[in-house]
Amino acid sequence: MKTKIAFSLLGTFMLLAGYFATATKSSVDQEGMVKVTIMYPSGDGNTFDMDYYKDKHMPMVADLLGKAMKSYAIDKGIAGRTPQEPVPYMAIGYLYFDKIEDYQTAFGPVAQKILSDIPNYTNVQPVLQISEIIK
Repeated sequence: MKTKIAFSLLGTFMLLAGYFATATKSSVDQEGMVKVTIMYPSGDGNTFDMDYYKDKHMPMVADLLGKAMKSYAIDKGIAGRTPQEPVPYMAIGYLYFDKIEDYQTAFGPVAQKILSDIPNYTNVQPVLQISEIIK
């Protein structure tokens, strides 16, 4: 009886976890949305403070960009293609918008504030790409 209850609870949990993962993903990376990708290359002497980036910089960016930005995500680089290769990027940030105009309109007035914060967490010039999500 206890085993049956445990499996039932586990199944319910897995079903709910799958639902929330799907609901979250589908609302953020729908076809036609715009994704601003900010990549921080690794290399000799390059530094990156992940705690500052995740706890201060990205929440500040979200606050400044307001409702125009639908969501953001952060990747922390941990390995290259093979065990011998270094990680190509120390970190990658993603900002999601419905349209490119939403990004451009929201970013312009606050650009200087966002850009002036970069030295607080890295000594690297980030590489930026704006993409349309295709499914």
